[in-house]
Amino acid sequence: MRWIYWFGWMTLGSAFRSLFGMRVIGAEKLVTEGAVLVASNHESFLDPPLIGNLYTTEMWYLARKTLFRDFGAWLYPRWNAIPVDQDRPDMGSLKTVIKLLKEGKRVLVFPEGERTLDGNLGEVQPGIGLIAVKSGAVIQPVRIRGAREALPRGSGKIRFARISVTVGDPIRLTEEEIKASHGKEGYQVISKRIMDAIAAL
Repeated sequence: MRWIYWFGWMTLGSAFRSLFGMRVIGAEKLVTEGAVLVASNHESFLDPPLIGNLYTTEMWYLARKTLFRDFGAWLYPRWNAIPVDQDRPDMGSLKTVIKLLKEGKRVLVFPEGERTLDGNLGEVQPGIGLIAVKSGAVIQPVRIRGAREALPRGSGKIRFARISVTVGDPIRLTEEEIKASHGKEGYQVISKRIMDAIAAL
């Protein structure tokens, strides 16, 4: 059923370029081979396909559990979405992400954990630091601008807005950093480093 993923990829990619004039800055910095933990700010429901369109191979991403209902229960798994319970988070979804990365896959994670309400970057959560340390994957920071204006949180109406995606330099944790970063405080340090990289874009 991979054609469903690629049909969505092509359809949404064309829409982003024609409707929103999607512009990619720093595409030459993209890591396109091997396991990559893509870390992005979160502005809109448009964000996962926006980031997915940076690549020509598949990506996996976390999506809130409530989306997996009715037609969504059929569609989202075919779009490589991993369900996560935002109200009662557990290690299940994080273990799935780590497993995918260890298998050499590319996974998108939003360090803030939820979409912004006002356009500002939110508080980083320790989860992405845990994933980075446990998987040892290359981290690719990305900054989205304009998606909130195109489809803000709480709205079901698409608006015309210019969208840009800026790609930052990849982060590769050293063995020393990985060994020194276990436990909640250590994971939070890595999470903050990733969020700072996104903020700098």
